[in-house]
Amino acid sequence: MSSNILWSIGVAFLSYVGYRLFRRILGKIAQRKGVDYQRLFYIQKVFEILFVVTALVIIAFVWSVDIKGVSVFASSVFAIIGVAMFAQWSILSNVTASIIIFFTFPARIGDKIRVVDGDNSVEGTIQEISLFQIELKDSDNHTILYPNNLLLQRPVIKL
Repeated sequence: MSSNILWSIGVAFLSYVGYRLFRRILGKIAQRKGVDYQRLFYIQKVFEILFVVTALVIIAFVWSVDIKGVSVFASSVFAIIGVAMFAQWSILSNVTASIIIFFTFPARIGDKIRVVDGDNSVEGTIQEISLFQIELKDSDNHTILYPNNLLLQRPVIKL
């Protein structure tokens, strides 16, 4: 019993330290790329949730939680991830796309881009990149909200 408590405290401590280190690394990446603080905040919260869930799963194993319960939990998580990766309309796919955009998107706030989509192409200056969408201002000063998951699926020209 007492060893389980010690293991649980150790897992919680290591998870906390790991998250703090990872957060520092994300901060350095954001600073190097010139990422807005609010965008960094969203990404940090997503990874904070992942660290907490991972720690809870490990603690569940330490306390010998029934494998059937863990398998139901794991299959539920994989189903959600599957929806996020493959469902075009899913909110989770926008969150996933936001994380990918954080690490790989070549444009920053203030850059002018064109999203090529045939007759429905969109062009404007990036005002904000949030967890679900990118906000553009077009030449007529209209605000265009373009979903992150579609941004990854269309060619983007940095003007």
